[in-house]
Amino acid sequence: MSLSPIRTVYLNGAFLPENEARLSIFDRGFLFGDGIYEVTAVLDGRLIDSAPHMARLERSAREINVPLPVSIEEVVAIEKRLVQENGLAEGIVYLQLTRGAEDRNFLFSEDIKPTLLLFTQAKALVNVAAAQKGLSVVSVPDQRWARRDIKSVCLLPQVIAKRIAKAEGCDEAWMIEDGLVTEGASSTAYIITADNRIVTRGNSQATLPGCTRLAALALAREQGLTLEERPFTLEEAIDAREACLTSASNFVAPITRIDGQPVGSGVPGPIVRRLRELYLEQARRTAI
Repeated sequence: MSLSPIRTVYLNGAFLPENEARLSIFDRGFLFGDGIYEVTAVLDGRLIDSAPHMARLERSAREINVPLPVSIEEVVAIEKRLVQENGLAEGIVYLQLTRGAEDRNFLFSEDIKPTLLLFTQAKALVNVAAAQKGLSVVSVPDQRWARRDIKSVCLLPQVIAKRIAKAEGCDEAWMIEDGLVTEGASSTAYIITADNRIVTRGNSQATLPGCTRLAALALAREQGLTLEERPFTLEEAIDAREACLTSASNFVAPITRIDGQPVGSGVPGPIVRRLRELYLEQARRTAI
């Protein structure tokens, strides 16, 4: 069995082999989930949608009052260096920022130093079976906290939702609150109605403001499609002509089954297929 190559990672100002990276057992990200994260896709060795991801990173850091120890320009430079040093052609760069390490206490000192970690993961993003056959989704109760607009590392409800989805033979979980779909466990949720309107929730504290969502909706507008930013029910989704999700690692992906029932004809529809094509074209054109 061949061993995976040892990746270079970034931790608190240093580039080092992954097996030499060390974090304190007192890091508040570990003890309290006191931190945020960001995921940026990589295609052809270049960063996808970098600017909106960096803007969201800054916003999340500001919302939890954790200062970035380096500038956004330095973050992007770190990501590019990791992609190059690890020979990453396709996959993701993961970034995690925590408040830092101190002896366990809900309160923290004013001079605590943040922990900044980045690493790469190789992953197929474009030529995947899901884009051809479509994804299946299961609905689960939304049990998350009220500030879902912050990309927090507190992901236990999503972990549980993903495990339920896997047990049901599904690819993703759609979370339901007050009878309405909020979003996927790691994605934004959409339906396309019988009269070709694209429906997805508007940004609020109830959902994460998706970076891929931002690009996909702009492309839909350019194509003359009608957008409705509002919540929708599970029944609307099952009765829809098409459904899809967006995320940094799935781009635009069709959904063909919800809770075991087919959506539309049960195969990826033309609008979602076209949006995926357009997104990939733009992503490659604007990658850095």
